[in-house]
Amino acid sequence: MYPVIPREWTDRTRGHIEIDIDECIFCGICARKCPTDALTVDKDAKRWTIARMGCIQCSCCVDVCPKKCLANKAQYTDPSTVKTVDSYVKRESDG
Repeated sequence: MYPVIPREWTDRTRGHIEIDIDECIFCGICARKCPTDALTVDKDAKRWTIARMGCIQCSCCVDVCPKKCLANKAQYTDPSTVKTVDSYVKRESDG
């Protein structure tokens, strides 16, 4: 009955990668462990980028993140006809 009745995701579903950019220290370990080079980390600009169509949801980056700011969300990336690249930039705190 999908999409009329939303799908119930199991606990072990590997959907898409999400980041808590405020917790990230931009060490780059996730990018080095990514088998498809879908991740890029720019420590100077405090930018974390993921090529959504290049990511194979293997969870290697989530497993090696020392700050545990990466997570697999139980929902897949929306289908698209273009290659999507998401970029996250850490905002400087006022304090």
